[in-house]
Amino acid sequence: MIGIIAAMDLELDMIRSKLDNTVTEVAGGITFYRGKYRNNEVACAVCGMGKVFAAMCTEAMIIKYSPKLIINTGVAGSLSGGLKQLDSAVAEKCVQHDMDTSPLGDPVGMISGINKIYFDADKKASEQLIKCYDEDKKPKLCTIATGDVFVSDKDKKKHIVDTFGASVCDMESGAIAHVCFAADTPFVISRVMSDGTEGDAALDYFTLRGIAADMSCTAVLKFIQKYGEQYA
Repeated sequence: MIGIIAAMDLELDMIRSKLDNTVTEVAGGITFYRGKYRNNEVACAVCGMGKVFAAMCTEAMIIKYSPKLIINTGVAGSLSGGLKQLDSAVAEKCVQHDMDTSPLGDPVGMISGINKIYFDADKKASEQLIKCYDEDKKPKLCTIATGDVFVSDKDKKKHIVDTFGASVCDMESGAIAHVCFAADTPFVISRVMSDGTEGDAALDYFTLRGIAADMSCTAVLKFIQKYGEQYA
């Protein structure tokens, strides 16, 4: 079983439409769509925006389906001039940039209790996913920073880059990575930039998010077609 999580319907619509023999199931308050793609078992869900919804969905998916791999697909914002609108990225590792207990003497970003700042994505799956993007859109392996904020301020972006070495920001992947680590479940993150480092991030997001979402979904579907049997 491969699990797929997206924050919004538009980030999952393409994948959901390609499943055969789809059934709808509810677990932990989350609606899951289970079916097959190219004879590979898939369970997917729209979690909603933000870290809490993402964590809830990931936990429910793991408990109900025990997936061998979880894929998080969707759009994100670029923190680096090296990534422009509609460029793609695959996570090497994830961090929660809004986690901060530094007044207690901890490093910024450290998750209390497990004493980790970064969560590593599955290396093999990430390398395979990169191969599933078009040649002119091959993604970079990078650090993705997650927080419960839509990051558009240039100073905030610079702070995240300087503190964590991140190239991409979003609102879900770090929480999904956190839960997967706790449950010993491999994960991979696919992101396409809906907004870049220049211009109006909010305007770019609303203009490009549909195109970016479909690009990420296309790569994920190719991944399942080429490599799905390894995670069956």
